[in-house]
Amino acid sequence: MRTKTAGNRNPTQPSTLLKSALADRPTVAERLAAGKQLRSRVPLSAHADYKPTSKRKDPIAIIEAQARSRLPQLISIRHARMLTSPFAFLRGSAAVMMADIAPAPLTGLRVQSCGDMHVSNFGVFASAERNLVFSINDFDETLPGSWEWDVKRLAASAVVCARFLGGDKADCEAAARRAVKSYRKRMQGYASMGYLDLWYERIDGGAVLEALSPRARKRAEKIMAKARGRTHLQVLDKMADLVDDKLRIVEDRPLIVREIKTQSGRPIVESLDQFLQHYMESLTWDRRNLVSRYQILDVARKVVGVGSVGTRCWVVLLKGAHDDDPLFLQVKEAQASVMAPYAKSVLPYANEGRRVVVGQRMIQGAPDIFLGWFEQDKRHYYVRQLRDMKGGAEFVPGQNRLSNFIEYCGLCGWALALAHAKSGDAAMLAGYCGRSDALDEAMASFAFAYADQTERDHATMAKAAKSGRIEVASEF
Repeated sequence: MRTKTAGNRNPTQPSTLLKSALADRPTVAERLAAGKQLRSRVPLSAHADYKPTSKRKDPIAIIEAQARSRLPQLISIRHARMLTSPFAFLRGSAAVMMADIAPAPLTGLRVQSCGDMHVSNFGVFASAERNLVFSINDFDETLPGSWEWDVKRLAASAVVCARFLGGDKADCEAAARRAVKSYRKRMQGYASMGYLDLWYERIDGGAVLEALSPRARKRAEKIMAKARGRTHLQVLDKMADLVDDKLRIVEDRPLIVREIKTQSGRPIVESLDQFLQHYMESLTWDRRNLVSRYQILDVARKVVGVGSVGTRCWVVLLKGAHDDDPLFLQVKEAQASVMAPYAKSVLPYANEGRRVVVGQRMIQGAPDIFLGWFEQDKRHYYVRQLRDMKGGAEFVPGQNRLSNFIEYCGLCGWALALAHAKSGDAAMLAGYCGRSDALDEAMASFAFAYADQTERDHATMAKAAKSGRIEVASEF
């Protein structure tokens, strides 16, 4: 067995970086103009188009192909979760959407793309200074790629979710347009910011509240208050109990399962010790020193999310100075990004867990201090805290005001713009997106067309379940 943190491939040489750093740089005005010039090749209206071709891949076949590398006993749970609504299907079918939108015209402007950009993948979390920050919160698919892919998926999710919440056509259009308009206008502001200012820029809780109407602000305050209470002690009360005077994670089969051995047959205790050692190699020395003070008490396999169901995911309970000093780490398998076949990105490392961590650090602004990665039994993993003042909006028909949801979509567009500005050329993006509502209109048209496609695919999946082609769990 070979365990390692990453397989490096010819990292960039310092001399190359030096040469690049000495080269002249275009001014902000020149980059704005260059972005605007791109519209002659790819008009803003080109982003409105979506029509499935006769060669469109079978969406169920794409989902089945993903299942082949996942835990077979969990696949039926993934199917069940995706079938609960078209919105749930969209959340779990990033690979399907990527195959659909990859052939569309692109400007060539690249960013650190999220790859799974929908309205449920945003939320608040604690920065290292213990302040709440609003940002993207899912990076499993992140990869250098095209900015258009994230914006299209976000706009489409706004329409699909608004329909799920009972919104009419006007509500759906307002949600999609608000997301894209916010992205476009915020990018204009980021275009002229200094690089260090942009690096340190965050959307803190106060800024979120200032951007909302009084009614939406009240709801946001409740979400933030709940997030502040989601500490490791709260998780301890919820997920663990004393068994023979020892803290142990409580099972909730089939979603939380304590296992004696790994899938490869190795004892869990042995694997955990190796995991901790090799995970720590990916951390900076100060983080290693902190983690080394903790003792592993227990571990359990946990089912998470919708699209991620079936990938290997573990929750590790560690003890610090005393019983009231717990730390919960989530160890999650990282497989190839759904963008990989289309993005043509060549990374200087081979570990998919490292890909996730690097992407998160680049675009989130205040990432988890425990982020790390490792490889074990030829599988790649990344590590993060299970909860650390994390929270987000929940979408339930009859419980969400559509007006609040529309404002929330504006926050999502803002956070996406900041992520793209941190990792791409904000001035060129701003120049291309422009100051008119042409991009908003085009992306909204696309969003409606793709929302219809999502509903058709959801119906196709329901038929596949009814015919027995796919298995669906009764507990999920």
